[in-house]
Amino acid sequence: MTILNHRNLVREELNSQSSLKKWAHVLFLSLLLFTSGSAFAASEAELKERIQQLEAELNLVNAELESIQSENKDLAETNAKLNEADAPIKIGNWTVGGAIRAMYTVGDYQANDSGAPGRAWEDDGNVGLDTLRVNLDYNNGPYSAKIEYRWYDGYNFLHTGWVGYSPDDNSQIQLGVNRAPFGPGAYGVSQAWLFDQHYYLGLSDDMDLGIKYSTQLGKWAWDVAYYSSDEGHYAGASRDSARYSYDVVDESGGGYEERNQINVRGIYSFNSSDDSSTDLGFSLQAGELKSRGEQSDGDHYAASVHMVNQWGNLKLATQLTRYEFDVDVGQALGTDDLVQFGAYDFPSTAAAKGWIPAVSLSYYQPTDNISWLDYVLPYLEYSSIVKDKGGFNDSEMIVAGVALARGGWYIYNEVGFSNGNEFVGGDAAFGDRLGANADDEWQTRFLINFGYYF
Repeated sequence: MTILNHRNLVREELNSQSSLKKWAHVLFLSLLLFTSGSAFAASEAELKERIQQLEAELNLVNAELESIQSENKDLAETNAKLNEADAPIKIGNWTVGGAIRAMYTVGDYQANDSGAPGRAWEDDGNVGLDTLRVNLDYNNGPYSAKIEYRWYDGYNFLHTGWVGYSPDDNSQIQLGVNRAPFGPGAYGVSQAWLFDQHYYLGLSDDMDLGIKYSTQLGKWAWDVAYYSSDEGHYAGASRDSARYSYDVVDESGGGYEERNQINVRGIYSFNSSDDSSTDLGFSLQAGELKSRGEQSDGDHYAASVHMVNQWGNLKLATQLTRYEFDVDVGQALGTDDLVQFGAYDFPSTAAAKGWIPAVSLSYYQPTDNISWLDYVLPYLEYSSIVKDKGGFNDSEMIVAGVALARGGWYIYNEVGFSNGNEFVGGDAAFGDRLGANADDEWQTRFLINFGYYF
């Protein structure tokens, strides 16, 4: 066999073999080509032995290639199944979705002497069902709608329920129970499951009943809204607190209810470069407090400045808010220094006047090199309620955590430290922590929230 014949054989093999096997055959034939150069000096027996060795090596290479192909095929099929499972259900113009979440909690809670699972460090924490929710979304040209209902342990409520119309690509009108525009985003500055202290005074992720108009004018994003009332009370053990977001509630039967609230928000976007930006904005909110008892009507207002800085994947969000609730000393609480709030079927009290500084630092890190993970999001946050009333202790909260995302899965892993938050710790007096906060005790809560969204 001549060298020319070997070269022709290599070309034929390249034209006939699959892409992964071509190079294995090229290797084999090239080695054969090399050996043939000295074949004139070698014996026929030695040449045959060398060819057999090369064929054995080629078989090993082909086996490894087939194994790699099989693994890649299995991985592709697994990803396809996961994507198919995470895909929403379409029924005409409706999209059906939802979520189910479970949570592990351990921290500064009272130990369970009965031996049953408990949240205390001594009990090694507790796992339970957190949320079950159903979503319905409608889209048909300029018309849209959204409904979300949630179930918890012992209570349930409507989260969202509105119909919408978009007069153009940059504007939308929502009528119904929708999110009041206040703060730099839907959840204020926060990335955490625990939120920041704005949420617990109804100043982020707050759902109310009314009409909202949102539009984009150049670099300005504007929201203007009017709310006739809060989102209402649903099914639970409390008189008026079975709801998603914090509102002034009438737990006594002669307290206050929110009425006739107006919101205005404007956010201006500065684009410094391709990978950095700044959103600087303000939010205003004012409304009435309708008396259901002998006390006179009240009112409330809040004003906030906020900024979100983005440098690549790093985000810094800051906010400073002034709020006041003007209530009568003759209300059921017997003071004008406190306001009755409620949410998640639990009433609590909060200081009537104060400041709320908040800051959040987070980093979005895609994980393209990890097949079972889409991205990680570590975050560190601080917020506080600084109260006007002398003798009221501030209510501070620090949250550190990391969120993991994969397809429909979203998992919070975080620890909260607070000397005044109803959802962190169980040793201090419940219901007073956002108000006088007499205990002023720092407590800890560690949680892992497993959520599957579909």
